Amino acid sequence: MGKLRQTWDLESVFPGGSDSPQLKAHLEEVVKDIAALADFVAGLKPTLSAKELRELVDRIQTVRIRLGQGSSFIGCLTAQDVKDGKARLLQGNLSQIGARMGGVSTAIEDLYVSIADEHWTELLDDDELSQFSFPLNEQRELAKLKMTREQESLATDLAVDGYHAWSRLYNTVVGDMVIEVDVDGKPEKYSVGQAFNLLANPDAQLRETVFGKIEDAFAQEAELCASALNHLAGFRLNLYKHRGWEDILWEPLRINRMERATLDAMWQAVEGGKPHLVRYLERKAKLLGLDQLAWWDLNAPLGKAGEKIPYDEAAAFVVDQFRRFSPEIADFTQSAFDKGWVEAEDRGGKRPGAFCTSLPMTGESRVFMTYSGTIQSLGTLAHELGHAYHGYVLRDAPPMLRSYAMNVAETASTFGELLVVDGALEQASSPEEKLGILEDKIGRSVAFFMDIHSRFLFETRFYARRSKGLLSVDELNEMMLQAQKDAFLDSLKEYHPHFWASKLHFYITGVPFYNFPYTFGFLFSAGVYARAKEEGAGFAQRYKDLLHDTSRMTVEELARKHLGVDLTKPDFWEAAVQLAVDDVEEFLRITE
Repeated sequence: MGKLRQTWDLESVFPGGSDSPQLKAHLEEVVKDIAALADFVAGLKPTLSAKELRELVDRIQTVRIRLGQGSSFIGCLTAQDVKDGKARLLQGNLSQIGARMGGVSTAIEDLYVSIADEHWTELLDDDELSQFSFPLNEQRELAKLKMTREQESLATDLAVDGYHAWSRLYNTVVGDMVIEVDVDGKPEKYSVGQAFNLLANPDAQLRETVFGKIEDAFAQEAELCASALNHLAGFRLNLYKHRGWEDILWEPLRINRMERATLDAMWQAVEGGKPHLVRYLERKAKLLGLDQLAWWDLNAPLGKAGEKIPYDEAAAFVVDQFRRFSPEIADFTQSAFDKGWVEAEDRGGKRPGAFCTSLPMTGESRVFMTYSGTIQSLGTLAHELGHAYHGYVLRDAPPMLRSYAMNVAETASTFGELLVVDGALEQASSPEEKLGILEDKIGRSVAFFMDIHSRFLFETRFYARRSKGLLSVDELNEMMLQAQKDAFLDSLKEYHPHFWASKLHFYITGVPFYNFPYTFGFLFSAGVYARAKEEGAGFAQRYKDLLHDTSRMTVEELARKHLGVDLTKPDFWEAAVQLAVDDVEEFLRITE
C-alpha cells in the first residue's frame, strides 16, 4: 500500500481552506440559487402542472447539492482546527444561508399542503416524479403538522442566533479546552479528543488520572455547558409546543423513519442481554486485578489488544477484510486512502470524535478521526469508511434520494466494523491476542447496550424535567449519574457525572436524540451481518441493494423487503442481541 498520508486532502475541493476564494464564490452562488428558488416558488399555485413540479424538484436538488458541498467542507475545516477563527465565521455565515433556505423550504411545504389530495396523487403519477414519491409525501405529511408558514419562517430565522448559536458556543468552549497530563514523567497537553483516547491505555493509574482531569476540566466549564444545554432544550420544547407535538420522541422517531413499537422492541431485547454483559464486566475487573470496574476502565485493553497498530497496517487490514466480503467495497476503500479522503493524524487542535461527511457535488466523502493505534481506533476507521461506502452506493442517485436517516446510516458503518473485528479475531496468532480482540468487540456491545442507553435515559428524563424549568449543574450531574447506574445495572464502582457536558451529541441541533439510532444501527447491522455469513459471497449485491433503499422507505419496510423480518416484534432484536451474548459466553469460557 505504501506510506499513507494521515491528513486529508481538502485542497482538491476548495483550494485555500478558510481563505478559499472558490469557496467564497461558491457560497455566493448558493445565495443566488436560493433567491431564484424563492422567486420561482412564489409564482407557483396549488394547481401547478407536473412540468412545474418537475422544475421545482430540479431546482431544490441543485440548491441542496451545492449547499451540502459547502456545508461539508466548512465542517471539515472546523473539525481539523478548532482554533480556525475564519472557519468559525464561515460556519456562522453558513447558518445564515441555511436559514434562508429554511424559509424557502417552509414556503415549499406550504405549497405542498395547499395542493388538493387528488391533484397531488395525479402529480406523483408522472413518470419522472413518481421516483420522488417517498420524500415528497414525507415532506408534505410533516408540513401538515407544523405551524403556519409565517411562524415557521420566524422560528427558522430566530434559530440562527438562538438555537444553533448555543451549539456553536459549546463547540468553541470544548475546542479551546486543554487537558494537561504527566506521561512518562513529563507534562503533556492534549485536546479533549486526545485525552479520551488515553482511556484505552493499559496503564490503570494513567487512565484514572486522565479521567479525573477530564472531569475537572468539564466541571470548570459546567455552567457554560449547562446554559447551552438548557437553552437548546428550551428552544426545542417551545417549538414543539407551538407545533402541537407533545411527545419529545415524536420528531426523532420521524426523522429516523421508524415506529415507537420498533424502538420499544429494541430496548426490550437490549434489557434482556444486559445481565450477561454484567458478568463480562465482573470478569474483566478480575482479569485487571480490580474489585470492580470504574468508568475509566471500560476501554482498558486486555491481552495484546493494548499493542499499537501502525496506521498503514490498520488501513491495509481494513481493505483486506472488506475484500473478503466484497471486492467493490475493498477497491472503494483503497481508493479513499489513496486519494487522501481520511484525516487520522493524532495531533492537538482537532475536535473530539469521528465522522464521515459527503461532498455531494463531487460524489466524494471525507473521514475524520484521531487514530491512536489501538484496536478501538482500528474499529473506528472501519466504521467511518463503512459510512463512506454507503455514500458511494448512492452517489449517482438524484440528490433528493440520497438522504437516509441516522439509524440506517449506522448500519453500513457498523457492518464494516464487524467485518474488521471478526477478521482480527480469526487471524489472532495467540490465545492472548484473541482474548484482547474479543474483549474489545464485547466492549462495543457494552457501549451500545449500556452507554448509549444511559444517554437515551438521561435525555428522555432531562426533557421531561426541562419542560418544568431550568436545571442546575448539580441536577444535571445527578440525573446523568442515575441514568448511568440504571443503564449499567449499577455494575460500576464510579461513573462519569459530567458526561452530559463532555458529550458533543447532546448539543447537536441537526438531529434530536443523537443516541438510540446508534443502538439500532449496531443491532440491525448485526442481523444483516448474520445473514451475510449465512449466505456467503452472494449477499454482497443484496447488501448493496439494501443500502440503496435506505433513502426511500421506512426502516420497517426496509427490513421486510430485504430481510423478511418485522422490526416491531422482539424476535429480530433478540436474535441480534444473542450474537453479543454468544461473544460474552466465549469470553467467559476462555478466561476460566
